[in-house]
Amino acid sequence: MTSEIIKSQDLLKVDPVFGQLSYDNHEQVVFCNDKDTGLKAIIGIHNTVMGPALGGTRMWNYGSEWEALNDVLRLSRAMTFKSAITGLNLGGGKAVILGDAKTQKSPELMRKFGEFVHSLNGKYITAEDVGMETEDMDIVREVTPYVTGISQNKGGAGNPSPITAYGVFMGMKAAAKFKFGSEILEDKKVFVQGIGSVGEALVEHLVNEGADVTITDINKERLDEVSSKYGVTVFEGNDICDAEMDIYAPCALGATINDDTIYRLKASVVAGAANNQLAEELKHGKLLQERGIVYAPDFLINAGGIINVYAELENYDRQEIMRKTENIYNTTLEILENAKVNELTTHTAALNIAQERIEVRRRENSK
Repeated sequence: MTSEIIKSQDLLKVDPVFGQLSYDNHEQVVFCNDKDTGLKAIIGIHNTVMGPALGGTRMWNYGSEWEALNDVLRLSRAMTFKSAITGLNLGGGKAVILGDAKTQKSPELMRKFGEFVHSLNGKYITAEDVGMETEDMDIVREVTPYVTGISQNKGGAGNPSPITAYGVFMGMKAAAKFKFGSEILEDKKVFVQGIGSVGEALVEHLVNEGADVTITDINKERLDEVSSKYGVTVFEGNDICDAEMDIYAPCALGATINDDTIYRLKASVVAGAANNQLAEELKHGKLLQERGIVYAPDFLINAGGIINVYAELENYDRQEIMRKTENIYNTTLEILENAKVNELTTHTAALNIAQERIEVRRRENSK
């Protein structure tokens, strides 16, 4: 009987956790389980050299637990570089809760999750992400101080989505300046894929500048709502890669730049809010470069959200939040120019700067 079980398990081709490319020397991975509330969550702490690991909690109905693990590893790693390149004294972390946020989320589940966060004694600080609202962070705050993005009436910085969108808009304008010679987006064909809170806020900025905006999302009701509100076009085709556009703005889940899409994408610029847009960073970053498509590194231009919640830790005001977020424009231009001069992909150029800052801090900490 035992040999049959072993034989059966041998048929399951599953890489070990430490063998995952996305593991990338994570300091800690915490698996959280509570039978009473139904909580199943994973907290990834990638790196705390620059400071405590801060990153949002995503609640998603993953296809498998391995899919959830890979997502949290990729996301927490990206947070390390996002904080480093933005100049924040924070490390990288992220959490995912497995389940349907619309039907399975409850105050009890959020409190229990908060207890797991609290057990890490500040090594990880959470915030909101996909499937979460500011009110959920308020509930987590009931059981732990290690949470940001709480309601403004409770002393927090509030919903980070509008600030995230503003940073993406700044990064997009910088990429347009680099590619087209002008940052003005008037009449530029921009496709926004994913119109959640960040995507909608980005649409508003684009419409106000006179861009020709087309939107797409898996939620038809949301498409109709945003289309009616801003007077933008809903994409009616089957594949966004079939559409002619100047700028592609992925604002949903990651890995939309992959082996299937990268040769068919008809855009001159990729600049969006989604995390981990490149399915394989080195490979797809290089292919975008070879095709002459300017890629604004996602972990740079979507950093507005973490700038917003970081304000709660450092006690700086709204004006300083906006100043730091607006500076994403300058940093993006610098990195695009750096990549061109040094014949690097834009992703690698940004990553090198982030890693250098981490290494400098590591040496300082070891003295």
